[in-house]
Amino acid sequence: MLSDIEIAQQTKLAPIEQIAQKLGLGQEAIEPYGKYKAKISLTENMQQNMGELILVTSINPTPAGEGKTTVSIGLADGLNQIHKKAVLALREPSLGPVMGLKGGATGGGYSQVLPMEDINLHFTGDIHAITAANNALSALIDNHIHQGNELGIDPQQIIWKRTLDINDRALRHIVVGLGNKAQGVPHEEGFDISVASEIMAILCLANDLSDLKERLAKIVIGYTYQNKPVTVHDLQVEGALTLLLKEALKPNLVQTMEQTPAFIHGGPFANIAHGCNSVVATKTALQLGDYVVTEAGFGADLGAEKFLDLKVPSLDKSPNAIVMVATVRALKMHGGLTTEQLTKEDFPALKKRL
Repeated sequence: MLSDIEIAQQTKLAPIEQIAQKLGLGQEAIEPYGKYKAKISLTENMQQNMGELILVTSINPTPAGEGKTTVSIGLADGLNQIHKKAVLALREPSLGPVMGLKGGATGGGYSQVLPMEDINLHFTGDIHAITAANNALSALIDNHIHQGNELGIDPQQIIWKRTLDINDRALRHIVVGLGNKAQGVPHEEGFDISVASEIMAILCLANDLSDLKERLAKIVIGYTYQNKPVTVHDLQVEGALTLLLKEALKPNLVQTMEQTPAFIHGGPFANIAHGCNSVVATKTALQLGDYVVTEAGFGADLGAEKFLDLKVPSLDKSPNAIVMVATVRALKMHGGLTTEQLTKEDFPALKKRL
């Protein structure tokens, strides 16, 4: 049996311009990143069509994985096979899980989005841009304190952390500002993974650059010595952060193995944020396709609930249908089996249930 990457590498990809043409987009609407990836211009005047939205969620998540992405890709491909104009709208992977136990997040088998190596690694640099904006804010906070601290920020009450898009345990809790006066004010700090940044969550809920700037301005970075909250707007740096994110806000267009158009954009974690791809990408897909298949992270009791409560109000569109993924492997684990026992056939147990 071929591995996922072997299957992916044997697949002949269509030039990204052809995928865009399927959606009615001309060359002026896309910004190619090589042959098989592109960003969609936010200034493109698309038809105000609103397709049908299909949300894919699952039962309670397990280490076995519930296959939401694989099901989403397969469903979109299947709809196109019966001549429905279907589009995918999914999250983009973080390097941390890709390099860790979870691995990639581009589907599996013959239900994959491609080019899978690019999508799983640096892709179009969106997460790098979020990392840069997040850490620029950290540097600006420290510089404000160093330059006289006009706002009276208490260094011991800075709640904004730096980020890195990898699991680096040694940086989770550190002390910065050591050395002489020129090195800053010593205080405890730490690094989160980039997709856990509030900036990632904000980017994925913003409708445009103006909305993004307004949301960034409201971020609370810490408190004063009088315990009053300090925001990005107080520092007057929301414009600089928006500038760093102007390209990252544009949706990314790729394709499935069957050349179904796929928007892969944004990836906030579902356990600390809303766990959905960007509003901008989903709206773009809804304007260009008759059916849009998307997913929410974790299980229905977390990701789907956040999709309905947090993303839908920004999207102004509720799902027309919800698909619940319940794999045999996951059901077996919920029944008490260990991970090692999940691949073992157990027909006598099935007969007992019947």
